[in-house]
Order: sequence, then C-alpha cells, then structure tokens
Amino acid sequence: MAEGGDVDIAVLAKEYSDLRPVVEQIEAYRGLLSEIAEAEAMLADPEMKELAQEELPDLRERLPKAESALQLSLLPKDAADGRPAMIEIRPGTGGDEAALFAGDLLRMYQRYSEARGWKFEVLEESISELGGIKEAVVRVAGQNVFARLKFESGVHRVQRVPETESGGRIHTSAATVAVLPEAEDVDIQINANDIRIDTMRASGSGGQHVNTTDSAVRITHIPSGIVVTSSEKSQHRNREIAMQVLKTRLFDAERQKVHDERSANRAEQVGSGDRSERIRTYNFPQGRLTDHRIGLTLYKLDAVMQGDLDEIIDALIADHQSKLLSEMEG
Repeated sequence: MAEGGDVDIAVLAKEYSDLRPVVEQIEAYRGLLSEIAEAEAMLADPEMKELAQEELPDLRERLPKAESALQLSLLPKDAADGRPAMIEIRPGTGGDEAALFAGDLLRMYQRYSEARGWKFEVLEESISELGGIKEAVVRVAGQNVFARLKFESGVHRVQRVPETESGGRIHTSAATVAVLPEAEDVDIQINANDIRIDTMRASGSGGQHVNTTDSAVRITHIPSGIVVTSSEKSQHRNREIAMQVLKTRLFDAERQKVHDERSANRAEQVGSGDRSERIRTYNFPQGRLTDHRIGLTLYKLDAVMQGDLDEIIDALIADHQSKLLSEMEG
C-alpha cells in the first residue's frame, strides 16, 4: 500500500501479470474436464452417442497435457526471472586460447540476444593482445532475459586447435560465465561510508583499444571486498555503470546466501549454476556440443556459436522444471 492507503498500481499490475497465466491454465483445465463430462453424459443419449464416441478419445488425450501445463504454472517462480541480466565472461585455464574462446562466447551471446530482440550493451571490455577477451561485462535487457540465460553460469570448456598452434594439436581451455539478475534500487542500499571510489587512467591493449582519458572509475565495497571498474570515456557514466555492477554483484551474493541456506543438499545446488562447475564442452573438430548437466549432445556447434541456443536453453529449463515437479510430488 502506498502512503495514505492508496493501492500501488505497479505492485498490483505485477501481481496480476504473475497470476494471469495460472488462472488461464486453471480455466483451461476446468473447461476440458467439463467437456469430458458432457461428452460422457451424451453417451446415454442414442442420438448423441456416436458424436460423443468420436470426441471423447481426443478430449481424454488432451487431459495429461493440460494437467502438466497446470502443474508447471503452479511451480515456484524465481522473482528475478523477468529482470535484465549482467553477463560476466572471463578466460580460465588456457592462456591466449582461453581469452579467444571468451571472445567467441561473448559474440555467441550477442547474436542470441539480437535474434530474440534483446538489448545487448557491453559495459566493460578488456581486449587481449591477440584480440581475445581478458574480461567482459555485458547488460542484456528484454523479455525474460534472466529466466533464459541463468543456466549459462559455469565453466565452459573448449577443445580445438588454437589459431596460434602450428602443430595442429588439439588444446583444451576454458572460460567462465556468470549470469546475474540486475539489482534494482530497492534490493540493495549501499552506505556511502562502505565504498571507496578511485579515478584512474584507463589502460588498453594497444592500437585502437587504447583509452587515453583519465576517466576510468574503480569502486571498492569495503565490507565485502568486491571491486568493480568501468572505463568508458565519460567519468560520470563510469560511476553509474560501476555502481550498478556493484549493486548487482551484492544482490547476487545475497541471493546465493539465501539459496545455500535453503538447499537441502549440495548436489541440487551444484546442478543449478555453481560457477566453479564445468557445465559444457565445445568440441570443434567433431562439431559437437555437450551439456554435462543434462547429458545433452548436439552436432551443430557452428550454429550454436552463431547464437542458436534455444534448443539447449529449452532443454535446461525443462530439466529444471522436472526437478521442481519431483520435489513437489515428493
């Protein structure tokens, strides 16, 4: 309730939006049950019996799907699913090849975002000497962004012959991806005394990547030790970006803390986005992608690297929903 007893229209609108799909599924399920009951009653009418016998198999066949859809609509929702997301990509083991692969992942997510009509904004990008990524922080905004990208968090492993390798040997390297729901002002309040803000000269990798301004901003959150930087050309914009990234990381840390406390066992937690877990392997010589969490293997790696991720993401969401259903039934 807002001040003076007025109803907060935005809150009501969100509640309505959240509940509408559930109500629609309930109505559809009840409607189907009613149709089945009517058709069964028609069996007793000699004139209507033949028609009822034709309709009943189809109606009964639709019932399990309606029950499943209703169950899915009643599953607990992640309140952050509809939020924009921040993607942080960093090279792991593998040196220059890992940095190049991190750049490939960045472009993969950019293409996927563009295909879905999402806004893809690079907030921070540090380029390696060979054109790979030392670190990238991206904001993605659009419909159900976090809901579809949150299962991308973890270690992505690549197996291929590096461009820098003259002997043609296959190397294994990795990059880490963290997908965080963007924090809103109401989520995290930061005490000005808890942060230290430093302005410094931005550093590039040479050539076109050099930033000659003194506008880079580094914010240190003293209680948590979290450090964020932003090196756009506008110092004011850098402060905004760095504060938003800091709020998002603190919000994510709080979500992880609550999640850890609720987790009944470690296995469930690891399976839902532990960022130290190897989640996927990209094997270029065989054109094969394997998601280790659900045992999914696809031989369409070229298409995946061009942003064709829906088949993988849909399978991960279905697996997650299946686990939630099992917990409800158990």
